Amino acid sequence: MFLKTGDKVRVIAGKNKGQEGTIKKTLASENRVIVEGVNIVKKHQKPSSLNPNGGILDQEAPIHASNVMLLDPKTNEPTRVSFKVVDDKKVRIAKKSGEQID
Repeated sequence: MFLKTGDKVRVIAGKNKGQEGTIKKTLASENRVIVEGVNIVKKHQKPSSLNPNGGILDQEAPIHASNVMLLDPKTNEPTRVSFKVVDDKKVRIAKKSGEQID
């Protein structure tokens, strides 16, 4: 997967198209990511010791990695990602600007 926790991304497909956020968690086995403030769903919670009243909570649901695009750190525009070996280390490169991402 070309995305990591903490990356800024923009949603490019689906009901949340155009929204931006930071990746909170990656689910590599399912090829999905959880983006902060995107794909909010209602979750019905039973009463428990942590939440004695229960109720309906808002939380972020996973979104498929193909529906998000990494934002270029230089131009803040969506860009594709390529990989390059620099000093015996694999790094991510933004295709539009050629900037090294990490």
